[in-house]
This record gives sequence, structure tokens and C-alpha cells, in this order.
Amino acid sequence: MNNKAHFTHRIARQKDIPDIINLMQLSIEENMKAFLTAGEIEANKESMGVDQTLIDDGTYFIIESAKDGGIIMVGCGGWGKRRTLFGGNHTEGRDDSYSDPLTEPARIRAMYTHPEWIRQGVGTLLLDLGEQSARESGFMTIELGSTVPGEPLYLARGYVEMYRETKTAANGYDNIIIKMSKSL
Repeated sequence: MNNKAHFTHRIARQKDIPDIINLMQLSIEENMKAFLTAGEIEANKESMGVDQTLIDDGTYFIIESAKDGGIIMVGCGGWGKRRTLFGGNHTEGRDDSYSDPLTEPARIRAMYTHPEWIRQGVGTLLLDLGEQSARESGFMTIELGSTVPGEPLYLARGYVEMYRETKTAANGYDNIIIKMSKSL
């Protein structure tokens, strides 16, 4: 564990996708264990993954830090200006049309932290970056679809639960999505 973490951030690029996928898989497998059963983790995967539109729109961030003389990806996440609330390229029910910043919210999207770097400010930095960018783009509110493990961070950062949606995944386990919002 690194108690004095120093982070840099940048916009994700197409060539980052393999590393993003690896970080997502590691984060899902390890960080959710304290909150969900193995079956529930598998169910959650149906609503998680890389969303190409975030990378294409330049709204997806990579958080990096120094380790063992090199630079490693310790987190990724961003915000969306499209109507899709959560999910990856494979997620059903997407709406990739653009939101109207004057009447619709931006979306915090696809946040993941490397298990060795949890509770060191990666999630907070990602939220700060996404919220500031959405605010600069004219959005007045922001929403997100939280997993059960993500809920404590979002509550601590001022997000308010709107409702919970439970979907039964292909494996028969429940996948709970908590829709939350915040004024910018």
C-alpha cells in the first residue's frame, strides 16, 4: 500500500484499451469481494466494461502513479455527455444520443481502481475530473449508476440515491444498479 500516492491524469487513448480492460477485470474481481458473492460479481459484469464512446468523446481519464521505477495505471473513469447511464459496449439498452446540458444530466461512468490503490484518492480524483469537465461543458446536474460497492464513495461525495433497479442476470443472480444524482 502506498500511503503517499502522487497521481497524474490524462485522457484515455485508443491504445490504452487493453490496459483499461485488464484494470477493469482486476478491479471487478478483487474490489467487489467484500460486498458481493461470486455469482453477484458475475452478474454485475453484464453492466460493466469499456464504453468506446467515452474514449471517442475524450471524456475518459486514466490515473497513473509511479511504481518500481515505472508508471502504472491505478485507475480509470470518466463522464459521459450521452444518455447512456452505465455499461460497456456490450450492455443492452444503450442510448448513445447526446444529452442537452441545459435540460439533462451528464453521467459519471465506468470508474475502476486497482486493488492495491483503493482508498487512496483515486475515485475522488476521478469524480473531481469528471464533475469539473461536465460543469465546464455546461451541465448543471450529473447522474451515475452505482454498483453496491461504489455506493459509499458516491454518498460521501454528495450524490443522492434516486432509486434502485434490480435486474436478474443470465446466471440467475441479481445485479443492483443504484441511480444517483448531484447538482453541479
